[in-house]
Amino acid sequence: MSFTFSRLASHQILTRLDELVDLLIDSVDGGASIGFISPLSRERAAAFWQQIALGVAGHERLVLIGEDASGQVVGTAQLITGQPDNQPHRADVAKLLVHSRARRQGVAQQLMAHLEATARDAGKTLLVLDTATGSGAETFYTRTGWQRAGVIPDYALMPGGEPCATTLFYKAL
Repeated sequence: MSFTFSRLASHQILTRLDELVDLLIDSVDGGASIGFISPLSRERAAAFWQQIALGVAGHERLVLIGEDASGQVVGTAQLITGQPDNQPHRADVAKLLVHSRARRQGVAQQLMAHLEATARDAGKTLLVLDTATGSGAETFYTRTGWQRAGVIPDYALMPGGEPCATTLFYKAL
């Protein structure tokens, strides 16, 4: 299956809100530790994306999406570019999401490649992220060249409410 990738403006996030809400709920229901407890309501998920649209409008973050051949959103990734004055070279990667119907088809890897290229184009030379320790995401980041910086125990809760450690990663561009 082929996918296309693009960057969303804030108004496009709002235009595609239903698809993005579906993706976020699918990810949380699938057990992704991405800041939400299950069950995630459509209202809460919509409020999240509306807040993200404000961040994009304020030039504090970038949102990339992956679409399948029919134009449906199958994945997203975010680059948080709004950093303190002493860290203009750095950005945080957040909310790499791939819909369950598109997993294991290279969407995450392609999204990250596009996100890294976007970061380079924005003058960023260092990316950081965190993910649930022991998750498939941790394996993915290790496999794609990210360097493990350490683990923080009991950092967050999984969608079911159980505590989990988080692994911090970085990548020099």
